[in-house]
Amino acid sequence: MNNKPQDFKHLLGINGLSNKLLETHFSLYEGYVKNANLLLEKLESLSKEGKTETPEQAELKRRFGWEWNGMRLHEYYFENLAKEKTELPEDSVLAEKINQIYGSFKDWEKDFKSVGMMRGIGWVILYYDPKDDELFNVWINEHDVGHFAGAVPLLVMDVFEHAYMVDYGTARADYIENFLKIIDWNKVLERFDKALK
Repeated sequence: MNNKPQDFKHLLGINGLSNKLLETHFSLYEGYVKNANLLLEKLESLSKEGKTETPEQAELKRRFGWEWNGMRLHEYYFENLAKEKTELPEDSVLAEKINQIYGSFKDWEKDFKSVGMMRGIGWVILYYDPKDDELFNVWINEHDVGHFAGAVPLLVMDVFEHAYMVDYGTARADYIENFLKIIDWNKVLERFDKALK
């Protein structure tokens, strides 16, 4: 398997994120793709050599989760951004589910923001658990730790400093406010619809 970095240059010029910030962020993402590919190659090589129960193989396996999730989470993040403002339709199944679980879209948004303001670096993910038909706003501290098994990421927000400091300094709250204005709700709905099937 050889992953190729996706091209997200169509996001250049998006409101609230400078081209300098985005280009730096794209470069970081491309590094995750490159490293995921390198680790896959090394793991395949060790397997062919019969070195599958070695400390080297174990450490590479552990590291692979970090690089793979770093790649995928950035893809989810960039995919759920839009230059043109979109809104979550009030009559959509997802809006109804948010209202059912959180009381209102405004209350969900307040909870999502509060998770994003937690101290530390990481990700905020709106997960859908198809088994229990639940939604969760989840804090992920490290790429490879804390994910909800079996749950589907619907909305992903990067809150590592590289996602906002070039433009916002330490004002993470301002970055989060802007993020909420540039969500591609069509993409989020597409992910939710797939999870329901």
